[in-house]
Amino acid sequence: MPVTTIHFVRHGKVYNPDHLLYERLPDFHLSDVGRRMARATASYLASNPQTNTIAAVYSSPLDRTRETAGAILDALNGVREKRGEAPLELTTDERVIEAGNEFRGKRIGHGEGALWKNGNWKLVLNLYKPSWGESYQHIAQRMDEFAREKVAQHPGKQIVVVSHESPIWSYRHYLETGHPEHWMFLRHTALASVTSVTYDNETGRVMSITYVDPAADVK
Repeated sequence: MPVTTIHFVRHGKVYNPDHLLYERLPDFHLSDVGRRMARATASYLASNPQTNTIAAVYSSPLDRTRETAGAILDALNGVREKRGEAPLELTTDERVIEAGNEFRGKRIGHGEGALWKNGNWKLVLNLYKPSWGESYQHIAQRMDEFAREKVAQHPGKQIVVVSHESPIWSYRHYLETGHPEHWMFLRHTALASVTSVTYDNETGRVMSITYVDPAADVK
């Protein structure tokens, strides 16, 4: 039975000394720790015989995801070169981008991000939808559309997709429960972690979902 596995990788830690909600804003890059996280996850994927045959690498177009994907590509292409295989290149896709958030560019609870200013309180009335931005339903739909397309394009293969916490967890929650709505405080998607979803190529059915945190000990 042919199957395709998509390894959804969350980006590494971001350099953000002002503690802003960076959402989809440009020029938020990996910190030194974030780069080490990315390399740790890249090493995990490239050194594991079960994953170093990955056939394609995709990411969100944002800086932090492309930088994380770059570390993964460097590690995988080193293995591919030894096997005499052509190097992989990064493809970006808007469908796996960070969730839209009306607090972008603000520090939540401080200054213009204070809940008592500018009607901000209205944005946190529903933690389940959520009311501060893009709905979990829409996030899961675009992630599923992307995933199903790539499963069809890469039958019997493994691919990597570097994305963000909310899209990865919303999609996983949708696959596991039938609905994407969740409490954001209960997400299980650590920085540079890998959530792997395996699909039956003939039926599209999800065969398994696994999770590892290769960068857990990175300081």
